[in-house]
Amino acid sequence: MNAPSAPTPSRPEDDQLFQLLRQLDRAPEASQRATAEALGVSLGGLNAQLRSATEAGLITVTQRKGNDRRQRFAYALTPAGHDMKERLVKSFLTRKFAEYAALHTELTGSVKDLIPLKYRSTLMQSNLAPIPELYVSYDSAQKLKVEAGELVSHDLTPRQICDLELLMNGGFNPLKGFLTEEDYNGVVENMRLADGSLWPMPITLDVKPEYADTIEIGQDIALRDQEGVILATMTVTDKWVPNKAREAEKVFGADDQAHPAVHYLHNIAGGVYLGGPVTGIQQPVHYDFRGRRDTPNELRALFRKLGWRKVVAFQTRNPLHRAHQELTFRAAREAQANLLIHPVVGMTKPGDVDHFTRVRCYEAVLDKYPAATTSMSLLNLAMRMAGPREAVWHGLIRANHGCTHFIVGRDHAGPGKNSAGEDFYGPYDAQDLFREHEDEIGVKMVDFKHMVYVQERAQYEPADEIADKDDVTILNISGTELRRRLQEGLEIPEWFSFPEVVTELRKTKPPRSQQGFTVFFTGFSGSGKSTIANALMVKLMEMGGRPVTLLDGDIVRKNLSSELGFSKEHRDLNIQRIGYVASEITKNGGIAICAPIAPYASTRRQVRDGIEQYGAFVEVHVATSIEECERRDRKGLYKLAREGKIKEFTGISDPYDVPENPELRVETEGTDVDNCAHQVLLKLESMGLIASSRL
Repeated sequence: MNAPSAPTPSRPEDDQLFQLLRQLDRAPEASQRATAEALGVSLGGLNAQLRSATEAGLITVTQRKGNDRRQRFAYALTPAGHDMKERLVKSFLTRKFAEYAALHTELTGSVKDLIPLKYRSTLMQSNLAPIPELYVSYDSAQKLKVEAGELVSHDLTPRQICDLELLMNGGFNPLKGFLTEEDYNGVVENMRLADGSLWPMPITLDVKPEYADTIEIGQDIALRDQEGVILATMTVTDKWVPNKAREAEKVFGADDQAHPAVHYLHNIAGGVYLGGPVTGIQQPVHYDFRGRRDTPNELRALFRKLGWRKVVAFQTRNPLHRAHQELTFRAAREAQANLLIHPVVGMTKPGDVDHFTRVRCYEAVLDKYPAATTSMSLLNLAMRMAGPREAVWHGLIRANHGCTHFIVGRDHAGPGKNSAGEDFYGPYDAQDLFREHEDEIGVKMVDFKHMVYVQERAQYEPADEIADKDDVTILNISGTELRRRLQEGLEIPEWFSFPEVVTELRKTKPPRSQQGFTVFFTGFSGSGKSTIANALMVKLMEMGGRPVTLLDGDIVRKNLSSELGFSKEHRDLNIQRIGYVASEITKNGGIAICAPIAPYASTRRQVRDGIEQYGAFVEVHVATSIEECERRDRKGLYKLAREGKIKEFTGISDPYDVPENPELRVETEGTDVDNCAHQVLLKLESMGLIASSRL
């Protein structure tokens, strides 16, 4: 057995610098005299230290306003000063742990069960102590905002805004910005940053190649939200074209576009990644539920104030029902901890209940929990639905927020079925990977237990702990069954959910026959899409009850996209505009009928995802053969395409992605228009979108 190496002796000047930086960071408004007293040095000695630290670029000195001659100057740590303080903290902790290890070996003759040194400085930090943020001071932010106005800008996507917020407020600690190429490669391949720290999720600034071509390494850029507000600056240290197929395989387990994050990766994310440190100017503005949004340090301060030493976090992207309440009660009791309900309100899985409705549901049941033991805070996280890796990521994020325990669910953050109709991840893969890294995460896992209702005892119990399951009545309602009951206006029993939750859900999710929806026809030019769409519109208007809008390809081209050409990029943009208008119609309870060619599966998928947030998306493939479309060609377009006079013509010189799983496929050859429109009506009826009595 090898004894631990002797601890490295510290240098007095390092200890002095560490104490100075820590004191200035803790009490930036203190007078020089108070600072000198806290450090145990004379005013002359303090001035010498301040002068040395200023010359080294670790602190900045500004003139104070006011007449108090004892406080003429104000001192603040620079980003380099914060980095130096962090390095000195780690050095100090490493030295102390080495001393402890040597003493442990001397007393016990064993080094077994010691936490590896490289993880100790992270693990042994108190969950209540402040963590580093990337924001500069208010005064520096005002100055930097003016300077950033002259920089080249990048307009952040909604996902990038979520990522940037958690970078700046410490939620993604230890990250100091968007990943460099070296860090990215380490994260993709083995869930580790270049320095060996555990980090499972690539946090990258993806941009379009055209924009990347204008950016040089070492250049500063301004990061703006979608309103143009500057949130941060970034120094670009890396620029590279990623292997997205490799990223999909390693991070999400398969390069399968049935996975929403893989679809995003290939079809929405930019083709070039930029990496580098971020300097935070201001946090994104949230106008909703502002009193429920807390940074990691705000939560840690709350836990300190309340005296909470153990905190178990419950992650959710769904409304809370009675089974969840019982689960969280048991988890807190098992961990002997207080409970933090910590729902995600950033980006979740397409089709999830919107966060406005969910938060109203959470608030409706919060008083069911003991107020002294439970709190709720909202997390503006863009989920990736990455299953096992996502569970580890969520654990690290909760550790940064001051939590000591975390509930990991069965199929945690699973995206559903893959292209083969099988689950992307095993039911306990997330728990297994979390358990493997539990010590390094610094958060204890609490297993999610499947809770079911035992009718005879009128209570919820873990399914695997019911010894007399053959002699009792076990009740449960799946998520699918709940959605069906909401859509059809059926009863939801009180043993399953709280009346307050059901009331909120019914406000947003009326019976399906009263919801808006979109019928999206796709097929070759001349396939009969527009004719069937017109017939369907007339039939739906005859039924009445909801406004009906037809978004025909030619009409949209004339009124909404007249400036666009027929390149792939412009055709995609045209379909995205149609999808946006259809989503607004659907959201407001109307019926949108779309009839573009829409040749690309990836674009149709984007439109589906945007609409299914608000209502049903019914894809109808008008499966007329290219030969029949060419025979019907009244405008002579196919002839011109064959002659090369029309470039990139779908079916001739440009591909058409045949829908693999449309809600309906109709054949128009040998079938009249009325019959085709009636097939669509029957499909809408079977889906509950229109009442059968009206057919």
